[in-house]
Amino acid sequence: MTVVACPTCGKKVEWTPANKYRPFCSERCKQIDLGAWAEEKYSIPGSAPNEAQDNPLDDQH
Repeated sequence: MTVVACPTCGKKVEWTPANKYRPFCSERCKQIDLGAWAEEKYSIPGSAPNEAQDNPLDDQH
C-alpha cells in the first residue's frame, strides 16, 4: 500500500481507490487547497511571454 502526505496538513494518507479525496486526507483539506489556488497563492514559475508570442497574427499584414 502506498502512503503519501496530505499536501495541505501533512497527515499520512493511504493512496487507494477507497480514499476519494486522495492525495488529500479530507474534503476540508481539499477545499483549503482549492481556495489557495482561487486566491492565487500558488503559481507556476516561468518566463514572461514576449508580445510577439502573445499575438502571432499581428505579424501578418
